[in-house]
Amino acid sequence: MTLAAEEIARAAAALDEAERTRAQIGLLSLRHPSMTMDDSYAVQSAWVGKKLAAGRRRIGWKIGLTSRAMQSALGIDTPDSGVLLDDMLFDDGATVPAGRFIQPRIEAEIAFIMKAPLKGPGISVPDVLKATDHVTPALEILDTRILRADPETKKARTIVDTIADNAANAGIVLGGQAIRPEGADLRWMGAIVMRNGVVEETGLGAGVLDHPALGVAWLADRLAVYGEGIEAGEIVLAGSFIRPIEAMPGSTIVADYGPHGTVTCHFA
Repeated sequence: MTLAAEEIARAAAALDEAERTRAQIGLLSLRHPSMTMDDSYAVQSAWVGKKLAAGRRRIGWKIGLTSRAMQSALGIDTPDSGVLLDDMLFDDGATVPAGRFIQPRIEAEIAFIMKAPLKGPGISVPDVLKATDHVTPALEILDTRILRADPETKKARTIVDTIADNAANAGIVLGGQAIRPEGADLRWMGAIVMRNGVVEETGLGAGVLDHPALGVAWLADRLAVYGEGIEAGEIVLAGSFIRPIEAMPGSTIVADYGPHGTVTCHFA
């Protein structure tokens, strides 16, 4: 790590203020050119800690940057992760209030609902499936408390910005049918995603590291480095198998998972 404790605390406070005021901050990667991924996770942890101290409750985890395309775009070869909190959960079909988010986007994913703890290292796909109660269609709502690009230098945000920003996580919608993990070939579980009736993206679970359970295994192994793990009852978003879709005001997003049902939300 290269950031001092006070720099980590300042970054976490700035992100918290940005979310509260809906005014984005500048790139942390510009302010701290030597910032590492460990620094970013420390900022994320400090920010989540502020939320937990304010009464929020952890309900699970999200995994991002699982597709080859997104990893290539950022010049990395590893996913990232963030924390799901209770105030991020929306009902299927819910209307997201105007002004709740800054620049919301949507991704389609498979959510794993855990029935047993999962602690690494050395977690395999069978380990994940054994610890899973069921999977279900899901939408992740992304948001950016950090600018996507610096207006002066045009420099785009990097992986350290995204991780610090809680892996861009902002909300989650669960819907469709609950499916036992052995009840479907998760590599072939996918969706047609529409915005206001127009197909914007399609994809399959295999887009997530070849199997979405591999994302969950990666998370369990990463958390083990810090003495943590995935707990029973937690939700794990395994990673998106589509590119993010902009969710402007007035957008209705419907993800059709075929035999596994649909999940939808509307942005006022």
